[in-house]
Amino acid sequence: AMSKSAVKISSDLLSNPLCEQEPGFLEMVTAFDTAMKRMDSFNQEKVRWLWLEKGRAGGAGWFSSVFPSLNMAVKRREQTLQDYKRLQSKVEKYEEKERTGPVLAKLHQ
Repeated sequence: AMSKSAVKISSDLLSNPLCEQEPGFLEMVTAFDTAMKRMDSFNQEKVRWLWLEKGRAGGAGWFSSVFPSLNMAVKRREQTLQDYKRLQSKVEKYEEKERTGPVLAKLHQ
């Protein structure tokens, strides 16, 4: 809404009679108008991507019904990441302990 207002203001400024009288003002207002239109375009693109990210039904539910294999891949990735973090914390715990025979054996498993 904010960028739409800025585009409207810049368009109104361009239609101002002062732009016809002052070339410097026209140049400045034209640059402002271009910047506001770019900002509005960027915001619309951002909203479009957010809409796609969330899906129509909200969240990944919409994507999981359309792309079930993708949903399974995401779940496998999340599970693997959790396993990795769990094992990494175990390794860190053993590295902090004194380096005795049983600890070294567990570290090199």
